[in-house]
Amino acid sequence: MANSEDNIIKDRVKRIAIGADHGAFDAKEALKIYLQTVGYKVIDVGTSNSTTKVDYPDFALAVAKKVVSGECERGIMLDAAGIGSSMAANKVKGARAALCWNEATIKNSREHNNANVLTMGTLQHSISDMCSMSKLWLETRFEGGRHWPRINKMMSIERM
Repeated sequence: MANSEDNIIKDRVKRIAIGADHGAFDAKEALKIYLQTVGYKVIDVGTSNSTTKVDYPDFALAVAKKVVSGECERGIMLDAAGIGSSMAANKVKGARAALCWNEATIKNSREHNNANVLTMGTLQHSISDMCSMSKLWLETRFEGGRHWPRINKMMSIERM
C-alpha cells in the first residue's frame, strides 16, 4: 500500500508547461484558460501569436525541458497533428511524450507508460475535447508495479 500512496504523492500535478506552434496558438490559449480555471498553474512557453510562423520543435523542446528540470510536473504541447511535437519532445532526456487521440490512449499513456508530456493535434480535436482529454490525462495516475521494469528499460535507451 505504501508504494501506491508514494506514487500518488509523487504524481500530484500542480504546474503544467504548455506550448504550441502558430497554428495551434488559439487552442493553446483556450486550453490554458481552462486549466487555470480548474486549478493548475500554467507556464506558457509560447508561441505568443498565431500570425508569426514558428517551428513546433522549438516549443516542444521548451515544454519538455520545463518537465525534466522539475519546474513543471507535466507538459502539454499542441500542433496540427501532434506527431512532430511528440518526436521532438522525446529527444529530451527524461521526457516521455505521448501523442494521444482518445480516452484509451490518454489512460494508457499515464497508467502504463508514465508519460510526462502530452501532445495533441489541433486539427483532430475540438477545443472542448482537448480540454477534457487534458484533464483526464492530468488526473490519471501511473499504476507502477509491473510497469516499472518497462519504464526503466525505456529510460535506459537514453544511456546507449
